Order: sequence, then C-alpha cells, then structure tokens
Amino acid sequence: MLEQYRTVKRQASAEIVIKKSRFIGHVKPVESEEEAVAFIEQIKKEHWSATHNCSAYVVGERDQFQKQSDDGEPSGTAGKPILEVIKNQGLKNTVVVVTRYFGGIMLGAGGLIRAYTDATVEGLAAAEPVTLALHREVLVEIDYTWHGKVDNELRGKGTMLGETQFTDKVTLSCWPREAEADSFAAWMTDVTQGQASIIIGEAEYREVPL
Repeated sequence: MLEQYRTVKRQASAEIVIKKSRFIGHVKPVESEEEAVAFIEQIKKEHWSATHNCSAYVVGERDQFQKQSDDGEPSGTAGKPILEVIKNQGLKNTVVVVTRYFGGIMLGAGGLIRAYTDATVEGLAAAEPVTLALHREVLVEIDYTWHGKVDNELRGKGTMLGETQFTDKVTLSCWPREAEADSFAAWMTDVTQGQASIIIGEAEYREVPL
C-alpha cells in the first residue's frame, strides 16, 4: 500500500459558460475502475439530453487504470485534456465527467481544449483535492491519573487523535503513521512508565491536515 497519495475529498460539480455553451465538471473519488465507469454512466443518464459527456479517470496505486473519452467531440479535444489535468494535479482514484450543452457557437479545437481543461479544474477545486496518508490506530488505555500527562505529550508530538472514551479508564484512539506505529507504541509505554495497555489496530488512509 502507498504511504500517501492525493485524491479528492468528495463528489462535487462546477459549471462554467463559454460562448453560450455550458460545461459542467462532475468529479468523484473512487476505489476501483468499475466504480469510475459506473459514475460516468450515471452522469450520462442524468444528462442524457446533453450534447456531450466527456470523461477521464485515473485509478490504482500505480495509476494502472486510465481511460479517456471524447464522446463525439473532435479527437483529443476533450478526454485528453481532462485526463491531463487529473495527472498534472497528481490525483489518483479520481474520475471526471464534463457535460457540455452546446450553445450554438463553434469553439474550434483550441477553444474546446481550454474549455474542457477549465471545467475540469473548476470541478476538481469544488471536490477539494486532499492528501491521504496511511495511518494505523493505536489504542492506549490508561488510568485517569495519567490522562493529563499523556494528552499533553500527544498534542506536543502532533499525533492525530480519534475519539477518547471515558469509562472506568481512559482509552485514547491514536493514529500515528503506519510506518511509525511500533515506535509510537514503544514511546507511549515509556511515557506511561509501562502503565498503559496498548493495542495496535487496523490501518486506514486518513486525511493529512494542511
């Protein structure tokens, strides 16, 4: 698994108008090529009356799944520029569909490339590009007497924290980077003088704060 990668936070869309043609950039984060294809088909159904629904996606740890479609626009004027924007922004697991409603004025090849590029940029901005890094949950169970010290140490270290549970003891959900999980557990043992019960849990990608 990758230590970290860039993708988009959410599904979103944005619209621009160029010489009376409407260009709507639809964007979605996906986990598989099948999910990307399904999103493209969904947009085509929702915008069945549009002149074109051009698309591109990049999926996989090594960007091994890439596809583009001009959907009737002149070759190389729609799908390729959409794909290039995705790649230039370093995004993975991202699909973009740009819907065009023709406004009656021809744009020419250069105009089309700029329009599809700009619509993609706007759509991606609305979907908010983020960096996801692989973290591993480490549960730290301590007596209440240790809570203040441990909390201060964690915040001083800048550790990503999840939910804290208060029962007969305090259980903190800590999320160090995957590669640092074991050393983090050892450090926490030192901080608590061996008084903490530590459980190393599952790994997952979590958003890295800017």
